[in-house]
Amino acid sequence: MKTGSQEGGWEQFLKMTVAEEHLLQATFSQPRRKDGQTARKVSVRPLRLKNEKFYQFERLQDNKAFHENVPESEAGGKLIETMSEYRQALVKTPDADVQLLANKKGAVTLLKGKPTGNPAKRETSHNRVKSYVIPDGEPVPFLVRLGVMTPEGRVVKAKYDKFRQINRFLEMIADVLPELPRGRPLTVVDFGCGKSYLTFALYYLLAVKEGLPVRIVGLDLKADVIRECSLLAQDLGWDNLNFSVGDIADYEGSSSVDMVVTLHACDTATDAALLKAVSWGASVILSVPCCQHELFRQISQPVLKPLLKHGILKERFAALVTDAIRANLLETAGYKTQMLEFIDLEHTPKNLLIRAVKGKQGDADDARREYEAFRDFLSVSPYMEREWPKDLPVAGR
Repeated sequence: MKTGSQEGGWEQFLKMTVAEEHLLQATFSQPRRKDGQTARKVSVRPLRLKNEKFYQFERLQDNKAFHENVPESEAGGKLIETMSEYRQALVKTPDADVQLLANKKGAVTLLKGKPTGNPAKRETSHNRVKSYVIPDGEPVPFLVRLGVMTPEGRVVKAKYDKFRQINRFLEMIADVLPELPRGRPLTVVDFGCGKSYLTFALYYLLAVKEGLPVRIVGLDLKADVIRECSLLAQDLGWDNLNFSVGDIADYEGSSSVDMVVTLHACDTATDAALLKAVSWGASVILSVPCCQHELFRQISQPVLKPLLKHGILKERFAALVTDAIRANLLETAGYKTQMLEFIDLEHTPKNLLIRAVKGKQGDADDARREYEAFRDFLSVSPYMEREWPKDLPVAGR
């Protein structure tokens, strides 16, 4: 039902709708020109990219959608420009639904109706803020102490990528929580924990949010980093989050581990961590590799010479081969593996995460045969197979 109409002032209305952050959605339709060059419809919505406000203009033309993300400072002018191309628009705000109708001479009339938009959906985000395990705006002590959040809970602009990375990691953990044992304390080991943003986040998810009985150990070779992490855990009162200096291959601090995390462990250090995880029979394994050099020096296959003769291509190919081998060997040991897209770590462009869950494997014998054929075709001898303990389950040994 219309509650009123108003002649003129439509440009000011569009500018103020953006300036006062009242725009929920706008839809422009009925192009003024019938030349086929103007999109049949334009939809506009607010969104946030890396903590910056934008408005996305989506043009539908020839059954294709074209997107343009316009900064907030330019959005008012862009709305006015768009309206000059169409005969009508519907602008939804928390206070009213406003129709803009242009006559044949170009004069625009505003008609205001009752609001149908949902203020809760005022802003969407390519960063999926609404679904974050740790939302922006709620202060979390460890993130405040690590400089990711302000004391009021707002994400520091320069740390927004880190905030997204933490949440992406926690989403991957949350997906496999049902696979962890229940009815007893859990043990988690994070190999190569570094500054431990993700280690603290993991403890926060498991112990604080989920209320699970858990002990987490972070392991790294840098004594100064471990000391700082230990002090922060103590200050937070997280007694079951411990940090130790040590090498992955030599770690003997636990006899049974339920989850193993290995992020940015360089080259064969990742393999050593995976072997430890399998030897413990860990229920869940998550691994993001860093640099992968071992197989680069080994790969030899004349058929692939057009690829392998280029160093940069061979390097990328060797990294993919390395992770394929790791995943396949985990499958022979009784794990179901997935390759997931992660968010780049600070010091490496790698964005692949191997997630393995025990007890959901397919045919281990098939996995072993596939692995052997793949390995022999490329003439490689992977560290993970060479160091595989004889008492561990590997099909076909």
